[in-house]
Amino acid sequence: MKNILLLGKTGQVGFELHRVLSPLGAIDAPSRPELDLTSAKAVTDYLERTHPDLIVNAAAWTAVDAAEEQQTEARRLNAGLPEQLAKYSAEQGAFLVHYSSDYVYPGNGTEPWKETSATGPLSVYGQTKLEGDNAIQRSGCEHLIFRTSWVYSARGTNFMKTMLRLAQTKPELNIVADQIGAPTPARLIAQITAMAIRSNIPNGLYHLAPTGETSWHGFAQEIFRLAKGQGEQLTMGPENAHPIPTSDYPTPAQRPLNSRMALNKLETALNIQLPDWQSQLHLTLAEYLEKN
Repeated sequence: MKNILLLGKTGQVGFELHRVLSPLGAIDAPSRPELDLTSAKAVTDYLERTHPDLIVNAAAWTAVDAAEEQQTEARRLNAGLPEQLAKYSAEQGAFLVHYSSDYVYPGNGTEPWKETSATGPLSVYGQTKLEGDNAIQRSGCEHLIFRTSWVYSARGTNFMKTMLRLAQTKPELNIVADQIGAPTPARLIAQITAMAIRSNIPNGLYHLAPTGETSWHGFAQEIFRLAKGQGEQLTMGPENAHPIPTSDYPTPAQRPLNSRMALNKLETALNIQLPDWQSQLHLTLAEYLEKN
């Protein structure tokens, strides 16, 4: 049995990881009061006390727009912490699992990004995530890095839950339609992580998302369609979601227009076919509505 250190247990991905990793070993998942991840010394002391042999790092600074102003804080969690964990893992022979983002890519074109594609972040968030990836890869530690996109779940704050909340009172909504990617449920990320660890796939970087593609507008329309089909009382339907360009919805951090990611490397390594984003939304929405 492995001694597993899980960081970020209260986040969307961390919560799901806590559920699926328990068969693999004893999980130590410290809360924020128990371990201040913003403190390098606190992390070093904790690692020296607990000696994990598997570290799963689901902690991150995910406030994309806030990162533009709070760069020091974002860089500590997205770059400094992964570098620290990688250094420990390399020195102590531990295995590190880390999560990254499609935001490391420049977001142009229409072709899916490959793990070997040139990076070019458009935001501080994307840049700090790339710095974390690079630090892990340089460290020489045994590792898996999963780059994913558009994460959501039945818990936490995310696009699916925001759309459902707005659709209960709004007669119509304007939603960005020129950013293309694959909405990825935290549950799928956790399930694939556990499968990858058990399967002992080769070290390295992998893309992890469902198959298919859509826009935020298309994602919202499918949320409304499925919710209505499950009896939710909404003041609007898919036909009341109006497509707009990104330029009509300015944000402090620039978003990539192309978040498509090639998945064949992960599918080949695990000998699986990843599910499509629509079926994953159906499962996640059903879970959310069942709990509310």
